[in-house]
Amino acid sequence: MCSLNNFRNTMASVILAGGESSRMGKNKAFIEVNGVRMIDRTVSLLKEIFDEVILVTNSPFEFLDLDIKIVKDLIPKIGPLGGIYTGLFFSSSPKAFFVGCDMPFLNKEVIQYFLDLAETAEIVVHRLNDYWEPLHAVYSRSFMKSIERLIELGERKIIKGYKWTKVHEVTREELTLLDPDLRSLLNFNTPEELKKLLDIYTPYG
Repeated sequence: MCSLNNFRNTMASVILAGGESSRMGKNKAFIEVNGVRMIDRTVSLLKEIFDEVILVTNSPFEFLDLDIKIVKDLIPKIGPLGGIYTGLFFSSSPKAFFVGCDMPFLNKEVIQYFLDLAETAEIVVHRLNDYWEPLHAVYSRSFMKSIERLIELGERKIIKGYKWTKVHEVTREELTLLDPDLRSLLNFNTPEELKKLLDIYTPYG
């Protein structure tokens, strides 16, 4: 496996912040955890790993205080599928690591593991039985053709396009060696969900 530093200039990172956050009542990216906005912690962590950090959003003016590349979703109203397409389009590298803006427990060691695996796969994503976590994953620019095909078919589920490319499925057994609770993959949609998560887990430093 290659080291984290070897990927700094060859892979971008993309944060998806295009959701309406209707169940949260406010933009999840601006929720504060331990006094720090979710988006600020995520950007800070990714900047430690990647030279290029991109934010995909439908409301770019809300994020102008961030010192990163901010792009507007090229295909709005189709969920994360459009966000991934947009991130790959604007990325300066052939592969990019994607996360949601609502993941309070992102872990640098786990991210590095995904980057290492990306040497031999077009997509690196966690799978547990029939459940996938498509918003903590590496995608290749070649996946854009699969997204275009999904859109033509009227399909909005990202995982439906995995069958057309080379995917490395990261297992629970693999991840628990680095993240025993798998909390790095957790996100939230309501204030109650966030409170429950924070009552159980402490965000990584």
